[in-house]
Amino acid sequence: MKNKNVSTTRLLAGGIIGNTLEWFDFAVYGFFAVIIGKNFFPKEDPVAQVIAAFGIFAVGFMMRPLGGILIGFIGDRYGRQRAVLISVGAMAIPTFLVGVLPTYAAIGLAAPLLLLLLRMVQGLSVGGEYTTSIVYMVEHCNPKHRGLVGSLACVGSVAGILLGSALGALLASAMSAESLQVWGWRIPFIFGLVIGLAGLYLRREGSTPEPVLPKVTHNPLKMALRENRGVMAQVAGISMMTAVVFYLIFVYLVSWLELVDGISPAHSLAINTGSMLVLIPVMMIAGALSDKFNPRLIMMVAAGLTAICAWPLFWAMHSDTLLHVIIAQIGFALLLGVYLGVAPAYMVQVIPPNVRCTAAGFSYNVTLGIAGGLTPMFATWLVSRVEDDLSPSYMVIVAALISFYSLWTMRDRKLI
Repeated sequence: MKNKNVSTTRLLAGGIIGNTLEWFDFAVYGFFAVIIGKNFFPKEDPVAQVIAAFGIFAVGFMMRPLGGILIGFIGDRYGRQRAVLISVGAMAIPTFLVGVLPTYAAIGLAAPLLLLLLRMVQGLSVGGEYTTSIVYMVEHCNPKHRGLVGSLACVGSVAGILLGSALGALLASAMSAESLQVWGWRIPFIFGLVIGLAGLYLRREGSTPEPVLPKVTHNPLKMALRENRGVMAQVAGISMMTAVVFYLIFVYLVSWLELVDGISPAHSLAINTGSMLVLIPVMMIAGALSDKFNPRLIMMVAAGLTAICAWPLFWAMHSDTLLHVIIAQIGFALLLGVYLGVAPAYMVQVIPPNVRCTAAGFSYNVTLGIAGGLTPMFATWLVSRVEDDLSPSYMVIVAALISFYSLWTMRDRKLI
């Protein structure tokens, strides 16, 4: 029994840590985007520097679907554990290399080109990491706790964002602006190697026995597209609420509160951090509930309530009273937390095991890469175009209804 408990602990820690590293890097890169722009791009135009830095970040996002296919192929064909080992290594090494990369002043044009290459490798890894690690965790765990275990993958993601933001804020407060720009920004990226090495250790070959699955000799992508197009489309639809609502509420909304409500950056970031802390227990509770009740029904209720409450919650946030703003964003965190907590294990459940990694990686990442990546930019354009401060709520409504419809048409499948 002791060995089983150790194996389970290693399984959970190994599955979570890759997602932590993924979102740790996401938060750190966003936090230091201005400094990265100054160090890796010509200094004639400060605005162009920031745009270029975020442009390279976006390229990494666009690599996610390809990464989902590549890492998913390895997971279906050669084993889940090998895939998650490769994915965490392909994140940790480029993250570290960004931290030691010479700047534009040292090596000229080679600096931004190498930065682009490293971000592309990271994007490939990220595309396969999240979905393959979920498959790995859910297939290995006790069948009675699959929903709870799946929710822990999301907990790792949120923990990574909080850790990256906290470390970035700590460095910004402890160092001078000059030191931070010259070398301080490198510390979090170098620290990412520590997280990656821990992940490789916990995920090392033989640490957790592979479950017995059908032997795969085919091309998983071809089979998935030939035999499971409908399920893949539904999984992409289910992921729409995750992509749009998460990036709208926890990425774009910080800027929205500052520009529309006039809330100070310190207050908007504090509200955002508090809401993300609310997410963690809500996701775990929802995942545990999905082990006892129909997960599809729980997700449909969460999506339906999100569509109904989106406009009123945005209206409440568009208030002069800070308490109303806090309550409204926590309301979004509660609704999204329930959905996020149940979605991972359910996504694994509805996809056949012989193409599970590939189909999940491609479907999920197409939605996240396109809808998630474009959501903050589109919301900014929409508010300006229609001159309606509450217009981002319409994006939430549409995304929630797409996910609701996808769940409505989904056929439940017993997990193999």
